[in-house]
Amino acid sequence: MRLFPLLTALIVTVALYMGIMERAALLSFAGVLASETAEEAAAPEAPLVRVMAQRSHAQPMISPVVLRGRTEARRQVEIRAETTGLVVSDPLRRGASISAGDPLCEIAPGVRKAALDEARARLSEAEINFRAASGLSESGFATEVRLANARAALQSAQAGVDRAVEEMARLVMHAPFDGMLETDTAELGSLLQSGALCATLIQLDPITLVGFATEAQIDLLEQGAPAGARLASGREVMGQVSFIARSADPQTRTFRVDVTIPNPDGAIRDGQSADILIQAQAQDAHLLPGSALTLNDAGELGLRLVDDDGLVSFAPARILRDTADGIWLTGLPDEVSAITLGQEFTREGARVHVTWTETTEDAEQGE
Repeated sequence: MRLFPLLTALIVTVALYMGIMERAALLSFAGVLASETAEEAAAPEAPLVRVMAQRSHAQPMISPVVLRGRTEARRQVEIRAETTGLVVSDPLRRGASISAGDPLCEIAPGVRKAALDEARARLSEAEINFRAASGLSESGFATEVRLANARAALQSAQAGVDRAVEEMARLVMHAPFDGMLETDTAELGSLLQSGALCATLIQLDPITLVGFATEAQIDLLEQGAPAGARLASGREVMGQVSFIARSADPQTRTFRVDVTIPNPDGAIRDGQSADILIQAQAQDAHLLPGSALTLNDAGELGLRLVDDDGLVSFAPARILRDTADGIWLTGLPDEVSAITLGQEFTREGARVHVTWTETTEDAEQGE
């Protein structure tokens, strides 16, 4: 038998199997892996990521609240007839300035003057009868029933006079306040029914700017705060907040805000579009470069902070205002050390090599 070739083939097969399939175990047996582990332990640590950071102290910032709105007349009323008749007054044209109490429309009296004269005559008769009944009652020649009837007749006659006087007063329609006519008054000779329109009167001085604040903006506003606006025509006006709604609109979930603007010449019209800026309450915020903002793994906007030992953490922040000098951020502690360069190459819990940048505030303190 050829035993030697068979043994040789078996040895070669085992050697190939150990060299290919069990190489790690073979090297470990030979002490190679132990040597490599010792070398790795002796190797120097990987260098830390280098970042630049800036120390910041919160400072008060006054940021205006910007609202989109419109102008609205302070008062607007439709003056309507309270009785029926023909107009006997000349019409006043739209745009005319009106003072409170000025007559706008006058209706012909018709038989109303006669009705008033009749009511006054009946009142005189009732007064005479009442005096007579009162005298007889005091002398004992008239009953209490007769005196009561005379008193009732007197009161009824007085009520008739009051009705006739009131009906006469309805013949002339007066302006309830100072303003401007938005429509012509009723034309001479036209028939006005009860409830028919005589004229539309609006008051434009002062005028109101109406805006709607969101739930995030409303707590920053206060009544009496200074406010300004730029109208669609480019005109800029100033005023102050006169009203802040306590109840939100159920459809838009916004709050109405009124700003009162002087308008003595009436140049600002009702219904003009306006961009309204209202001075909000001061808030503590940090002014940092826009490059410092980043997102964490959950998608929150904020800053990566670093302590004196180089340990990185994350703090969410909210943008108040973007300016040429940087971004104002709130929702942060009073003092922060924010990574302004290199924050995208590290993560929370890591250690970094920090180079501190000097701020303007630090430079002033050093001087």
